[in-house]
Amino acid sequence: MKTFKNIILVAMMVALSANTFAQDNVSPERKHAIDSLALEKVRDLSKYISIIGDKKTPWSEANRVIDRTLELFIEGAQMGVSSLATPEVEYYGIRTYLERLMALNYDKVKIEWFNIEYISDLERQPDGRYVGVITIYQRFEGSMGDKMKYVDTTKKDITVYVERKQTQIGGRLIGFWDVLLGDVRVAETMP
Repeated sequence: MKTFKNIILVAMMVALSANTFAQDNVSPERKHAIDSLALEKVRDLSKYISIIGDKKTPWSEANRVIDRTLELFIEGAQMGVSSLATPEVEYYGIRTYLERLMALNYDKVKIEWFNIEYISDLERQPDGRYVGVITIYQRFEGSMGDKMKYVDTTKKDITVYVERKQTQIGGRLIGFWDVLLGDVRVAETMP
């Protein structure tokens, strides 16, 4: 009798886990929506970096935007920073990177992102999350007075994490897919 109950219990657990797995499969329509959300978050990051780097942005506004930017990332994510002057790439926590960007010693900073596109499809990981990579090109211009002081273009790869989450609305649990950004790795820096 006890063995029969164990068999029933195991069968129910298998059925529930199979049902959960089926719910986590991503349809082509859902994948398109997730891809769009991921690209939108990368565009938001681009906009926030431009605001933070702009020397005309008031300190209080830049700090508010830093807080908004941090909401885009997973905990512990890092941003790669490169320069034409050295082949090494340095990595900083996102907050540290943004605070350093805000404090750059230029009169004017202009940062533009372009050619934003997926380079890898979302792939399911053992932990249930999906991971992909978005590539962007960043043009950085820093000037002092009327003279251009420094210009470079950097190719960066941004890791994107997509995971299933739940929230409670009106007493019901509602499942949804959330997109967070991970490390931003420098692939190449050019003049």
